[in-house]
Amino acid sequence: MIIRLLGRGLLALLVLIPALALAQTGPSATPVEPFKLGTFQIQGVPKVGIVLRDQYIIDLEVANRDLEINPMYPRLPMPADMIQLIGQYEYGLKYRLYELVNHLVAGNRVTGANQAEFVYEREDIRVLPPLMYPGKILNAAVNFYSHVNESGSEEQRREAMRQRQENRGVPYLFLKPTRGAIIGADDEIIIPYGRDRTDWEVELGAVIGRPAKYVSAVNAQDYVFGYTITMDISDRGGRPPGGYGVSSDWFVGKGHDTFAPMGPWIVPKEFYGDPMANLRQTLSVNGERIQDAQAGDMIHSLWELIEYGSSIITLFPGDVINNGTSGGTMGARASGQSFLQDGEIVEASIEGIGTMRLRARAETSRPEGTGAQLTPVREYRP
Repeated sequence: MIIRLLGRGLLALLVLIPALALAQTGPSATPVEPFKLGTFQIQGVPKVGIVLRDQYIIDLEVANRDLEINPMYPRLPMPADMIQLIGQYEYGLKYRLYELVNHLVAGNRVTGANQAEFVYEREDIRVLPPLMYPGKILNAAVNFYSHVNESGSEEQRREAMRQRQENRGVPYLFLKPTRGAIIGADDEIIIPYGRDRTDWEVELGAVIGRPAKYVSAVNAQDYVFGYTITMDISDRGGRPPGGYGVSSDWFVGKGHDTFAPMGPWIVPKEFYGDPMANLRQTLSVNGERIQDAQAGDMIHSLWELIEYGSSIITLFPGDVINNGTSGGTMGARASGQSFLQDGEIVEASIEGIGTMRLRARAETSRPEGTGAQLTPVREYRP
């Protein structure tokens, strides 16, 4: 009887030791390995997930319920979506994410025979846009020296770059649509009917982590939650002649459905480092490298973009500021093929974040209208 009681006491002590350590030290201050965050279709429902090793997707809500079986972990409500997660992250939620990662890694439950039932392989689930959906996206226009006057001659480009270096001015930001334009890494880029001058631009997306108004570039990094890959797909066909305005039309050029790919996930800033020191963004079409740029080519730093944007409008958690793109647009390919074609694969990568690979699909028809539709480019351009 005494031996049996001693055995029970020893077992209880063994169970209690990790809990006592947790109670004495508080939540994990660091994770045993870095992670990323995204939104995924799990059992038909959009769910926020933790990404480990770019391969394993952890259902955050279910993983947290599993963790809270241990009574020493306090119950915490999990966010319903990425916007909520970002808003709660610096208010304690990130430490719960650290605990979840450490718990799963320590128990060898990420992969192998002990893989938890709420851990999925990347290939087995659909990757949705990480943000569904930001309140606003601000894009920087012509923010890389190599992108200045890219359609001009070499001499014109050199002169334009020289003038821009001598007079940077303030950034040029424009609004990009969100819902409808934003798509995820497993979606298609749709080339609108008759718009045969569809172009590509890879960009770094800075996801805002807390409200920002009149933020200085000096401390702008404090307002960033993390970073993601974005593509600013562009319609270079312009506006049909006649009516109000000139041939340039930012809504036509930037506003079509699927023209804002984002993903595949977000890297919290503590795992990425300083983008103004280590940024490298590249883009390929059908395997041909077309864009390859680093932060040193940027005209205005990412922090200056945040300062400028927040001087005009308040930035809220989940809003995105894109840093602009480099040279290698306007349909420029060494192969001689111009602009994006039906069936081609666009691959955008940023070191430290990941890669998006999306197929382009051209619309072959559209419903008849009254004449107030966007005209196919061939009807007004040679």
